[in-house]
Amino acid sequence: MDKVDIDEELHEMFDEGPKNKIFDSRTIREPIRQLGMTKPIVVETGSPVSEAIRLMKDNSVGCVLVQRKGYLTGIFTERDLLTKLTGTVKDLKTISIDEVMTPDPEVLQPDDTIAFALHMMAVGGYRHVPIVDGENRPVAIVSIRGIVEFLVEMFPDEVLNLPRRPLRKAGEREGA
Repeated sequence: MDKVDIDEELHEMFDEGPKNKIFDSRTIREPIRQLGMTKPIVVETGSPVSEAIRLMKDNSVGCVLVQRKGYLTGIFTERDLLTKLTGTVKDLKTISIDEVMTPDPEVLQPDDTIAFALHMMAVGGYRHVPIVDGENRPVAIVSIRGIVEFLVEMFPDEVLNLPRRPLRKAGEREGA
């Protein structure tokens, strides 16, 4: 593939065409509910860690929320599993989720903005943020995956029609 072919292909891939979607500061001020949040997977306090891990695996999710009588008390994530349980010889059926969950996680509500979710994730290093109602009952979870899916939905042609690998121009050879 010569330079002209590469330039033409790059032009086709990134030809802007008519602008009907805009991602700007107004977009991130939209409410979190615009992200298509997912229903949370929830366990009760006192549940064995093995149950939480099974639910995470069965549902292909990276966290479960922990509740007591319907109210959020904690979150158990893949990171908790790796940092608190990996390398232990404990029986996961006898360890309570309360021992390894992150208690009282930071939360948002459905009408909070996407910007708040992004800020919380960036500053706190979170991949998941629980969404609760006005009484602290879990209603959803927003994940970094959900935000990426939101962006892909906004720009499907620009993202989904890319070649499998990025095109790179070969540098000019020097010497021999």
